Amino acid sequence: MQQHAGSPAPPPGCPAHGRVPLYTAEFGADPESHYAHLRQFGSSAPVEMAPGVEAELVTSYSAALRILQDPGTFVRDARRWRALREGRVPSDSPALPMMAYRPNALFSDGADHARLRQAVTDSLATVDPHRLSRHVEQVADYLIGRFADRPGGRADLVTDYAQQLPLLVYSNLFGCPADIGDRVIFGISGIFEGVDAEKANEVLAGALYELVTLKRSTPGDDLTSRMMQHPAGLDDDEMVNQLVTLLSGGTAPLMSLISTGAALMLGDEKYSGTQYTTGLLVEDAVNEVLWKYAPIANYAVHYPVQDVDLDGRLLEADQPVVISFAAANTDPALADDTSALRGRAHLAFGAGPHVCPAKDPAVLISVAAIERLLNRVTDIDLAVDFADLAWQPTPWSRTLAALPVRFTPVSPAARRPAGRGTASGPGSATGSGPGGGSAEPSRGTAQPGKGNRWSTFLAWLKGM
Repeated sequence: MQQHAGSPAPPPGCPAHGRVPLYTAEFGADPESHYAHLRQFGSSAPVEMAPGVEAELVTSYSAALRILQDPGTFVRDARRWRALREGRVPSDSPALPMMAYRPNALFSDGADHARLRQAVTDSLATVDPHRLSRHVEQVADYLIGRFADRPGGRADLVTDYAQQLPLLVYSNLFGCPADIGDRVIFGISGIFEGVDAEKANEVLAGALYELVTLKRSTPGDDLTSRMMQHPAGLDDDEMVNQLVTLLSGGTAPLMSLISTGAALMLGDEKYSGTQYTTGLLVEDAVNEVLWKYAPIANYAVHYPVQDVDLDGRLLEADQPVVISFAAANTDPALADDTSALRGRAHLAFGAGPHVCPAKDPAVLISVAAIERLLNRVTDIDLAVDFADLAWQPTPWSRTLAALPVRFTPVSPAARRPAGRGTASGPGSATGSGPGGGSAEPSRGTAQPGKGNRWSTFLAWLKGM
């Protein structure tokens, strides 16, 4: 490729020719410059998602939309991945957990996809948004209570809040008893943090199979039970793989959406100089995150069933085509046509038959979590400028590495919400935890680590 006069030079660490690696620290620190460079190739560009894992990255909004809406030409079944079948992908590649086939809706097509997805969408449709909002507020109060009186008034909203809130909310939605929920959270946290990921994956799988077995014999008022009772008739393996996608694939983007949305509310003058507890403003900030900082940055791997010409670039059959939601949403072609932009939807949740089925609950959880935080800790502020925040170096997501904040410590008595203990719904103070689980530790006897986060939360609820 020739470098055109006036076009962006390759970012540091980015080769001028050949495939551009997306797994480097340079990409993680400045993905926008890399996307600008990749756009010089056309609607898509040659990249490496991990060492030895080649793919074509789609950076054009219109091209991304065409692919997402054409399941006949671009399929999701990763068993077609030619390089993997031919042994050209390292067996220990960190890309495999993200790209390798699982028997769930994400990696299925046609009738199989329709059957698996229907079980998910029908079950999610039963979630009461008011009940969900109340539970998010309970979880938020619990997490805020663990740092609000911290001496010095300092916290990291990624590890102290945004990372934990989705895990606790989802453990409730899916009806995890205390012990199973602890292991689910341990497993998901370990996979994301990359610390002994093999053990974490083993713990997660074991916990989910145990959850499925429990719900077969003792169904409850939860999403796991509803999915199992669905006419689609999912077997145990299908259930576990569906749960892996919904739990792990749902919590990481939510962590990004909550933390980046909170960072915008605190650090962007559009929001920080206003009465930001107003719900509409928080919704605006969340929407801005979905457009400009897509939590799932590069994913939705497709495989052309035949060679395809994409605006002058050849997409080879059975080779991975990755959608860059981040680059597509910030495509200069959209910004140049403001009238077209007003009629367009962001692609942060995908589009077409594989559009995220949980997008509405995800937005609800994120908005409720940010509103509760800003209403409970009213003088909270960023400890560094928004522009100086660090991001995780990963090709898959756009996630803050940390969100340091400062505030005036508040005593437990002063921060207790009015009417606390009156909330109803799953996991409320009026009974045991979801799925019939009970928490053994009494209130205040345990600090939540990765091994006991869910049971400690349930104990806190019982003691309210």
